[in-house]
Amino acid sequence: MRTLTTLQGNSQKLDGGAMFGNAPKALWQRWMQPDELNRIDLGCRALLVQEEGRTILIETGIGAFFSPEMKERFGVQESQHVLLDSLAELGLTDADIDIVLLSHLHFDHAGGLLSAWQDDQPAQLLFPNAQFITGKTQWQRANHPHARDRASYIPELLTLLKECGRLHLVADDSVSHPLLGDGWHLHWSNGHTPGLMLPEVSMPDGPVLFPSDLIPGAPWVHLPITMGYDRFPEGLIEEKQTLLDDLYARHGRLVFTHDPAVAMGTIAHDSKGRYNIDNARPAVQQLAS
Repeated sequence: MRTLTTLQGNSQKLDGGAMFGNAPKALWQRWMQPDELNRIDLGCRALLVQEEGRTILIETGIGAFFSPEMKERFGVQESQHVLLDSLAELGLTDADIDIVLLSHLHFDHAGGLLSAWQDDQPAQLLFPNAQFITGKTQWQRANHPHARDRASYIPELLTLLKECGRLHLVADDSVSHPLLGDGWHLHWSNGHTPGLMLPEVSMPDGPVLFPSDLIPGAPWVHLPITMGYDRFPEGLIEEKQTLLDDLYARHGRLVFTHDPAVAMGTIAHDSKGRYNIDNARPAVQQLAS
């Protein structure tokens, strides 16, 4: 028995032009309306997978670790750690999580591992009973970042993960990990950031994939649409097509981390053969196998 539940984390407002790369505003504002500062609403959604005897969390969102100044800079909307509130609604705490899968270590995907900001207090690593899994290449990138993405990583988080003794690094050619077992498959991408890990969960009516920042929301299913934050956008488009071709053939679904309105949808083709999303759902509550 396996159940899937999407969990809301802290939300953000970020510049729409940065989020849609070289796509013109006249195009992307059809999908997401900007505010007076040209920012669009973004979620930081996680996926909870409950199996017999264990609970697995895919990503932790941005969390609430930023100081008030940095919180304002990056458009974080809430002061409390929203992911912990979402777990509490299910009767869970961070101590109940057995495994945390981190697609990558950018702050808006891994910041939720840290406790909420307190003045003059160091950040604490949450999830005391969890094993942490991420890609080896991404770990190397986080510890030796390029000038372009250095600000995307949290040095104190890296130190805490090193010291906790519960970090597992996965080679990019691995399609599984012993801690995950049957019913899991790992895909890999380098277009957004080197060593992006994309977990796939097997379900009776088709696989469910967490594409993270390869496809952060429903509009980015369109092949030419990339983010300004992507390191290698042309390669990302090729990776996206390969992944979507594979999942479409297997009746796959995607869970979106940053889409504020669509939590999950089925991969579909339109009349011109372009990819889009069908059966969009604003949330997933204990989807059962």
